[in-house]
Amino acid sequence: MGLSSLTVSNNRKHIVVVFISLVFILKISLISCANQESQIYTVHLGKRQHNDPKLVTDSHHDILGSLLGSKEASRESMIYSYRHGFSGFSAKLTSAQARELSENPHVVHLTRSKNMKLTTTRVSDYVGLTSTAPTGLVHDTDMGSDTIIGIVDSGIWPGSKSFNDNGLGPIPARWKGQCVSGEGFNASMCNRKVIGATYYAKGIARKYKGAFNAAERDEAMSPLDKIGHGTHCASTAAGSFVQNANFLGLGQGTARGSAPRARVAAYKVCWNNEECFTPDILKAMDHAMRDGVDVLSLSLGSEIPLDFEVDRSDFAIAAFHAVMKGITVVCAGGNDGPETQTISNVAPWIITVAATTMDREFFTPITLGNNVTVLGQEGLYIGEEVGFTDLIYFDDLTKADFEAGKAKGKILFTFLTDRFTDQMAEFAKSKGVVGIIIATKPIDLIEPGTAGIASARVDYEIGMDILLYLQTAKFPKAKISPTKTFVGRPSATKVARFSSRGPNSISPAILKPDIAAPGVGILAAVPTGAGYEFMSGTSMATPVVTGIVALLKQKRPDWSPAAIRSALVTTAFQTDPSGEPIAAEGSPRKIADPFDYGGGLVNPGKVADPGLVYDMGHDEYVHYLCSAGYEDISISKLLGKVYTCPSPTPSMLDVNLPSITIPYLSQEITITRTVTNVGPVGSVYKAVIEPPLGINLQVSPKTLEFGPNTKKITFTVKVSTTHRVNTDYHFGSLTWTDNGVHNVRIPLSVRTRVLNFKI
Repeated sequence: MGLSSLTVSNNRKHIVVVFISLVFILKISLISCANQESQIYTVHLGKRQHNDPKLVTDSHHDILGSLLGSKEASRESMIYSYRHGFSGFSAKLTSAQARELSENPHVVHLTRSKNMKLTTTRVSDYVGLTSTAPTGLVHDTDMGSDTIIGIVDSGIWPGSKSFNDNGLGPIPARWKGQCVSGEGFNASMCNRKVIGATYYAKGIARKYKGAFNAAERDEAMSPLDKIGHGTHCASTAAGSFVQNANFLGLGQGTARGSAPRARVAAYKVCWNNEECFTPDILKAMDHAMRDGVDVLSLSLGSEIPLDFEVDRSDFAIAAFHAVMKGITVVCAGGNDGPETQTISNVAPWIITVAATTMDREFFTPITLGNNVTVLGQEGLYIGEEVGFTDLIYFDDLTKADFEAGKAKGKILFTFLTDRFTDQMAEFAKSKGVVGIIIATKPIDLIEPGTAGIASARVDYEIGMDILLYLQTAKFPKAKISPTKTFVGRPSATKVARFSSRGPNSISPAILKPDIAAPGVGILAAVPTGAGYEFMSGTSMATPVVTGIVALLKQKRPDWSPAAIRSALVTTAFQTDPSGEPIAAEGSPRKIADPFDYGGGLVNPGKVADPGLVYDMGHDEYVHYLCSAGYEDISISKLLGKVYTCPSPTPSMLDVNLPSITIPYLSQEITITRTVTNVGPVGSVYKAVIEPPLGINLQVSPKTLEFGPNTKKITFTVKVSTTHRVNTDYHFGSLTWTDNGVHNVRIPLSVRTRVLNFKI
């Protein structure tokens, strides 16, 4: 699992993280393997059995000490005791000791710790978070001033203007966290905006046997962000107002987060050189639960194969405990799109975010000698215009031609191939080339050219137009102008090519992602001289949603994390703000469906008043765990009490999600959902169905009446197929409407399987 950003304008490399799990549990003699090299393992013990954190830690030493022979050995081996939000510990063990410990009756599961890798001025206006409006979510919540957002990431740069505390009142009294001093960071740097800043490096230090050298990695052993990812995410979620923010003149405007007055608590767990270690991440989450955060934002994502929530996934277990405490957990869906079944963070208690573009683009004008101007995209060129000069084709040149000066003073055109690399661009520059035009497939990234000269990127279609001009003009010429910012039409929203896609590979009946938000070319704070830079990734989309969730938590403090997720999904846009259908970049581009963006593009203008919510709590999550086939003993340890799944096993199709996803439909089935009225008493809703192609749906009852004594109503949906062959997924929707005041829409995804490949 890792930070899910794809690019930074200064081309730093960021992180994606993978959980490696202990697969087989075998009883092997400790003596015969005494010489094995130790590794770091995380031991999950489920819900805390004591309210006193010291007693929780003592119980951890009892368990580990009984294995290692003494409490002294336990203290030497143990790295972290997780004792606030849940019970567990990380320790250095041999594989034989780990196998022995996994059979301890108190242990839910044990995993080998993993290295995890890291995965604006326009965004708020684009999604409708208008700070100057006299009504609306931002106005009604004082911009989130009473909410606390926990950012688990690469730290924070407190000197950024985005973290000024002008006009903020006292820190919320419930806050129990702290600011920790360290290299380059003094606790006094915190203020009424950044109210917490801590760092976690014991896990990574033990991994390197004490040889983790922060200075060699251009890092600081402190909460200070040297990468920029955490600062960017924090300012996207909760940045204060900063006028005239821009990156080298591009994207200029007033920077602010989704919740501009929310408080930020930064938990640094990720380090330069792609280092985020799971024991450190879990300890940060454990502390966040103790500290009093309202929302946890983690721009971390896993790769295929994903970890099972209870048996293997450290992160999902910690998130479960957070959600049970009422803390909403928002996570990045990952950057492995547009391939299907690549979505990560798929547990049903997590809000999983996809990334879209928005109505701001950056074009680099390229004018050919025939006075035709084409627009380069995705690359940024900030410099002087390169006037008309000779245009030459890379494939027509040899290295000797470059050495002979035949490219000097000219613009080079090429298709991106194995032959043309960043090193070749640097070589061309060294031989006097004044500009480079590169034709490549769309990648939905915003980044500067790499050669330090005028550069532009175009897609293959425009590239072929340029090549035709090159091959037909007697004296082909071109000029490259600086990149310009374009806002509004004709730019339309699309799901970014890199954004990971569903369906869910662990539990196909659980729709993921849940929601989408802008995540391409997001301008936000970074710890550099420029102060603000563009980044792209589901990492950038995640804090957009996190900030909206923070506003919603202040507006509706009694709503559960599931109710908040439901409100996001059921009110989302399926068209962009201009009314055009949202597309999904891929091969080929298509109209977006629920596996691309879940419910759709987040719509903060409606989210506080959804009318109805599909709520979930303890019982519904246990329903899911039972339906997923987890053992009673694992569920009992997770919950901290004995639990036996009912017989017959409940259907995962009946988990009370704001969606219906049927991966295997062969005969008629009946699905159950329950809605809770959060609107006016006396509301009456009628069902409106848009059935997937070839699918019959019957809703009962067709009308829901919420009288003074009726808060919740359960309805059923009978589903059958008319297809006589196996199909791919078809999509539709079910909307409950009270004459258009509220339109509570959930997506439907159904796949017919006459012959089921899963027997």
